[in-house]
Amino acid sequence: MVALQIRDVPEDMRDRLAAIAGERGQSLQAYLFDVLADEVRRRDNLAVLEGFSAGRYGARLDTADVLDALRAGREERDAALGVPGGDE
Repeated sequence: MVALQIRDVPEDMRDRLAAIAGERGQSLQAYLFDVLADEVRRRDNLAVLEGFSAGRYGARLDTADVLDALRAGREERDAALGVPGGDE
């Protein structure tokens, strides 16, 4: 594993980050590790989503197809729960 160092971090920013970490019951190092891991995970998710939109995974759905499927699923769910229909 490697160590990273960030230089020239203003004290007020460091204090705020430490406070956020404390609110979460984490050390500053553990909190910043989670922040970095979340950023990497988001980038990975974006790459997968871009792959779907480009049709790389066999998906050929457009936005209208997805919205229609969502709408139909919600209507089916609401009917099963007895929720009265209405305009969204």
